[in-house]
Amino acid sequence: MNQLLQISLSGVASFSVISAIFLFVYLICKCKNKSQRLEQTLPQTHPRQTTSGHATDELSSNSITAGESASFDPCLQEVSMAELNEATNNFNPKLIIGDGSFGLVYKAKLANGVTVALKKLSPDAFQGLREFRAEMETLGKLRHKNIVKMLGYCMSGPDRVLIYEFIEKGSLDEWLQDLPSLPPELSEGHWISPLSWRLRVKIVKGVANGLAFMHGLDTAIVHRDIKSSNVLLDNNFEAHIADFGLARSIEGAHSHVSTQAAGTMGYMPPEYRNGYTAASVKGDVYSFGVLMFEVATGKRPNWPVRDDGCELWMVEWAKKRMSENKHLEVIDTSIPKESLRDDEVYNFMKVAKLCTSEKPKERPLMSEVVDMLNSVAS
Repeated sequence: MNQLLQISLSGVASFSVISAIFLFVYLICKCKNKSQRLEQTLPQTHPRQTTSGHATDELSSNSITAGESASFDPCLQEVSMAELNEATNNFNPKLIIGDGSFGLVYKAKLANGVTVALKKLSPDAFQGLREFRAEMETLGKLRHKNIVKMLGYCMSGPDRVLIYEFIEKGSLDEWLQDLPSLPPELSEGHWISPLSWRLRVKIVKGVANGLAFMHGLDTAIVHRDIKSSNVLLDNNFEAHIADFGLARSIEGAHSHVSTQAAGTMGYMPPEYRNGYTAASVKGDVYSFGVLMFEVATGKRPNWPVRDDGCELWMVEWAKKRMSENKHLEVIDTSIPKESLRDDEVYNFMKVAKLCTSEKPKERPLMSEVVDMLNSVAS
């Protein structure tokens, strides 16, 4: 009898324990479902935005989950990615006006009537959010008549778009190399076309002034991709340096070491081509010297030139002609010879030759180049 009672009591206890466990699980599930239903009835919240458009620290430092924008110029007020999409018809390829480093450039007219250039960065250009903001803040403060203004930027999800002032007459490369393909509104007018010698000298001086300004800052900025397609011309043919996709800030005379490829073949200084990755002001000086030769000769620096049955790179060819006292023979044939002064052309080419010295230490500073150009070309 006692044994039967013990068995009964044991069964009742087991049943009670199992029932309690099932009841506990049921209550947990019921509370969880209730919580989920409650969340669904509440309005969704997003990380709070400041008045400047920056997300608060609720956002991860390396990702963007909400729209963000910043303005560096009074002409650009609050702007959203939705407005930029509308202004470009969802970045229609028909509005592309350039192909800069790490992205395509589009022409767009904003809702406030301001025409701008929008550079939509490719995924290859992405970096940490904090680093990106810091670089944009630095470039957004650059104000010089020979540097394209960065007006602001806009980000949403994976998309990052830089907003620049629109420069009317396109790139120097187009005016030197592709004049027949320029739209009628750019190639017509009272200006001499193709570019006269005086206009070419003016453009070169403008680029020199812009670079000297960048290199002379307390924290120097090295462009690292000076070339004719990165020089834009306004209605007065004033030069504006554009596309700072490879630009780096450096302290004083120091250099910035980077594993990122810098520059464009033909303009790249020999130390870059040989694997030296430190960005320095002297690298910009070399590229500027190549640009000077291109402006004078009208020939692309990355295309070979035939000379006495041999093929030479444009810079080598121009230097060889100079050594033979045939510097006038390298000048673009579209420039009337009667408009040229022998001594002025020679001194202009001499500056270009000095800038393209093989050894960085032998190249002048851009401030020195400005002084030389002011003295050799009126």
